[in-house]
Amino acid sequence: MIRREHWSRKWFLIANYVFLAGLSLTMLLPFLNVIAQSLSGAAAIDRGDVMFWPVDFTLNYYRYVFDDVSIWRAFGITVYITVLGTLINLAATSSLAYPLSRTEYVGRKYVLLFVLMTMIFTAPLIPQFILMREIHLINTLWALMIPTAISAFNLIVLRSFFVQIPTELIDSARIDGCGELRILWSLMLPLSKPALATVGIFYSVTNWNKYMDALYYLNDRRLYPLQVKLRELLINDDLVDTGNLPFDIASQSVQGVQMAVILVATVPIIMLYPFMQRYFIKGMLIGSIKS
Repeated sequence: MIRREHWSRKWFLIANYVFLAGLSLTMLLPFLNVIAQSLSGAAAIDRGDVMFWPVDFTLNYYRYVFDDVSIWRAFGITVYITVLGTLINLAATSSLAYPLSRTEYVGRKYVLLFVLMTMIFTAPLIPQFILMREIHLINTLWALMIPTAISAFNLIVLRSFFVQIPTELIDSARIDGCGELRILWSLMLPLSKPALATVGIFYSVTNWNKYMDALYYLNDRRLYPLQVKLRELLINDDLVDTGNLPFDIASQSVQGVQMAVILVATVPIIMLYPFMQRYFIKGMLIGSIKS
């Protein structure tokens, strides 16, 4: 019986590893193809010879991207939205998650119910646009940050972590004369670094990929974030002369430039994960073990 269970578990692990490896390849191979095309010559891309390794290696597409002032402007706007927007998200979410985690606050269950309803019923686009217009957020970057300041899912994650903090610590802080804001800033947030890191990654990725909100609320093309600029390049079949290019535009591949811009728009946010992995894993285990 023990031997049979041993082999059953062994075959299960083998099948599990094979499945996860295959699933990983479906995500990795398209990314490798994007990298290869961004480093391959125009003729090789047009012939369809590029798979997972560059053909006729070139860096011309990245030179085009880095010489295009509009792309750098869009990149800077995206970084600005990601940094400031994530700070706003964390401040707003933690400010609401803290009172919802404490049993002494009256009406917290009803507030939490209203928050959960937003996960099921979303605001219609037209009333939301009218609201943004009435509060003068149209054609401003605030329209990309203020309406999405709190995510219901991230609020639940942070609240779940706050609930696990012993009430005795909070009572001790109150006895020492700390107010609620001081308790939140000096006690709750330092103890909640794993949860904050997890929620911060979720918010950062969302802010970095802002696309639909920019299309709805921004009319000035100079305010477009990187994702909208990428859309323009993907639907535009003509390369624009920036005036400082070290090569002939006519000999370049539009698809190669598109792949280069995709990498420029993807790699920076991916680089966050190695630095936040330790906290991210801890944060994902929130609520998995109950004492």
